Amino acid sequence: EHFGTKAECLVALYEAASHNALKVLRQAVDPSRDWQEQAERATGAYLAAMAANPVLMRTLFDEILHLGAEGLAARRRVNQEIADYMVTIVNEGRGGGHVSPQMAMAVVGGIHELVLQAIEDGKVEELPGLTQTAAALVKAVARA
Repeated sequence: EHFGTKAECLVALYEAASHNALKVLRQAVDPSRDWQEQAERATGAYLAAMAANPVLMRTLFDEILHLGAEGLAARRRVNQEIADYMVTIVNEGRGGGHVSPQMAMAVVGGIHELVLQAIEDGKVEELPGLTQTAAALVKAVARA
């Protein structure tokens, strides 16, 4: 009753769940530590937050792509927010890292593809096991 369409409701749910996962990621970051140390903590917290509700993640990551332009726009907004945060943490953090906005977006997209693969394989609860891979990707791109 609060939305004009089911699509609007799904987009709002997607954005709320994504912002919750981003909040968990932000809470895992300790600015007093080098950005390299933060990469594993932050990605681990983010993946664990998604794994905590496998049914919701499966629904959101799959269904948002079926909404067409509206769903794609919501996905891009969330990905941009995460990429922007990565740029801030790496570029302004301790340890001298640098990541361009485009490379940060590529990392976010790559991590989300790993999440989609886990969803398709019915292994959402195993997302925290991707922490090492996701953190290695962040570190490799930020050092390049």
